[in-house]
Amino acid sequence: MKTLNCLLLISVWLVAMRSPVDLPLEIGAPLPKADLVLQDCSGKEITLNKARMNNGLLVMFSGNTCPYVERNQLRTQEICKYALSNNIGVVLINSNIAGTDEKSVLTAMKTYANGQQYNWYYVVDKKAELADAFEANHAPECYLFNQQAKLVYKGAIDDNPGNAEAVKMRHLHTAINEMLAGKTVKVNATTALGCNIKRF
Repeated sequence: MKTLNCLLLISVWLVAMRSPVDLPLEIGAPLPKADLVLQDCSGKEITLNKARMNNGLLVMFSGNTCPYVERNQLRTQEICKYALSNNIGVVLINSNIAGTDEKSVLTAMKTYANGQQYNWYYVVDKKAELADAFEANHAPECYLFNQQAKLVYKGAIDDNPGNAEAVKMRHLHTAINEMLAGKTVKVNATTALGCNIKRF
């Protein structure tokens, strides 16, 4: 009995010692890796905390060549501009760089960002460190944080990543509006479909 009690106490202690980034990224979770220094494709170094604006932060896992990202190019531009216009910071993250040269990746990202007229950060994710912290598995995949840097929405931009013409529900746009209005986001988690983020 004493042995069992000791094992239970050790288990409770181990759970208590876990850092926030080790816990599942559920709604209400704090912004992970908020002070990790990131390399933007412009050459600037930033952190998610510095990118966050007065009304929050939108983080989107993306890329240059993913077919799903290509299908969502216009939608990505629209929602990122909408976020910025409402004082919400925006950071796009490229985690699919396994086995590639970081310098050449950043050059390709800069070319892509210029072509897409990005007016927000587009950073490289070394060793998929951010993807792991966010538990992100696809591109595009979105995470919206409020003024207190708490997660209020995660998932897809809308209900039809493969076909913009068939979209019926703009999940992320609605989540932004509800957050700005001080309301609880009703649909706070959706399934993100897209290219897999590789981790090797």
